Amino acid sequence: MSVFVRSAVAAAFAAGMLLTAAPAAFAEDPPPPPPNCSVGDMTGIMSGVSASMSAYMFTHPPVNAFFTSLKGQPKEQRTEQISSYLDANPQVRNELTAIRQPMMDFRARCGVPLTD
Repeated sequence: MSVFVRSAVAAAFAAGMLLTAAPAAFAEDPPPPPPNCSVGDMTGIMSGVSASMSAYMFTHPPVNAFFTSLKGQPKEQRTEQISSYLDANPQVRNELTAIRQPMMDFRARCGVPLTD
């Protein structure tokens, strides 16, 4: 390969690198995250929700027994049974929703998606 060809290839490569790097160099910084959206905040909220859920389950043995009975069942079957149970027990649904509300508020405020 001649010196001219090698120089042309090197110049083309350098130009390509500059053209792909230039937009990144001038891109705006991402906006700062909303306040109180750190991992520490999330962990604190989750531990509070978990403690409240544990206390609820131990003080409501029938609810605890129902959710415990779902262990090992396929996800679709669990989802169906939970939906039916909560439809038949609206007070339980409301109480569990209230316990989970701080986590739902955090997810909405901080843009954290729900997981399956």
